[in-house]
Amino acid sequence: MMRPLASPAAFALAAALLIGAPALAADTPGSVSATLKDKDGKSAGTVTLSTMGDHLMGRIEASGLTPGEHGMHIHAVGKCDGPDFSSAGGHLNPTGKQHGLENPQGAHEGDLPALKVGTDGTAEQSFPAHSSISAILDGDGAAFVVHAGPDDQKTDPSGNSGGRVLCGVFAAS
Repeated sequence: MMRPLASPAAFALAAALLIGAPALAADTPGSVSATLKDKDGKSAGTVTLSTMGDHLMGRIEASGLTPGEHGMHIHAVGKCDGPDFSSAGGHLNPTGKQHGLENPQGAHEGDLPALKVGTDGTAEQSFPAHSSISAILDGDGAAFVVHAGPDDQKTDPSGNSGGRVLCGVFAAS
């Protein structure tokens, strides 16, 4: 009697890797979320990122912001020590790209489209993110940051988006 060389699950994983299909580890969650806080530690919204094919789809709900456009990014370190949130480090950029969705040399994995805030200081928006759950939940985690001003989407390293006004640390959800 012949014994199979590999289990059906191992064969499926090998086939997926050979044809370039993304494969998630069994313990990798399908989404992450963060509670956004302002410099005083007051809750100011939530953000969720969920796996969608080869990228993530995000959803943010935030309040207490000035009306207009704001830069928003995934930052490389899962810390949000106030009041300036500098503990979150720079943008998530494991591949060493330049900043900006419009930069021909970019973009960082943490670069995101503009957050549009209404006249009442609130925002509800969906957006794509070109990163992965495993990059966000790496050894030092990741944070979501909303900046005081708009992101010009091309100036390295941060798009001239100003100070950090909201921050939240991602956790599996």
